[in-house]
Amino acid sequence: MEGKKSQSLSQPRAILVFGAPASGKTTFCEKFSQQFRAPYYNLSEIGASNGFSREKVLYILGLIAKTGQNIILEGELDTEVNREEIKNLLREENYNPSLIWIQTDVNTIKARLKSRLKSVAKAKEVYDTEIAKLEAPSEDEKPIVLSGKHTFETQLSHVLSQLAA
Repeated sequence: MEGKKSQSLSQPRAILVFGAPASGKTTFCEKFSQQFRAPYYNLSEIGASNGFSREKVLYILGLIAKTGQNIILEGELDTEVNREEIKNLLREENYNPSLIWIQTDVNTIKARLKSRLKSVAKAKEVYDTEIAKLEAPSEDEKPIVLSGKHTFETQLSHVLSQLAA
């Protein structure tokens, strides 16, 4: 999976990663992006850092998709409706989107948030707010499920075997 569109007739891939806050999404995305030299975009950060609406973020994603590069995406994927909207946008540009759901146990997530935010109260607030917005995937979505506590090598092996199937 290289970043640039190959000369073959294969579809470019879009790897869509979602999960709870502090589950390991960003770490996985960054390493996967480096491993395959594919651009990584955090759609939530693009919107938040630029004050963009969801519509503008989707417009930018559409422009990115026109490049035909294999891409790794995180953010804006918390609900089934949002995930489906993004997958449909990508399919319109001939992408083959794959969904990865990173699951990590609650205690690990809370410990990571506490360490990151330096506050138990703030960690609880962020966890409660973000978990309330997160929807587990439906059976129809068929995500690749990863543990956020496994090594990247183990995660990579699992993802590659699932993508090949």
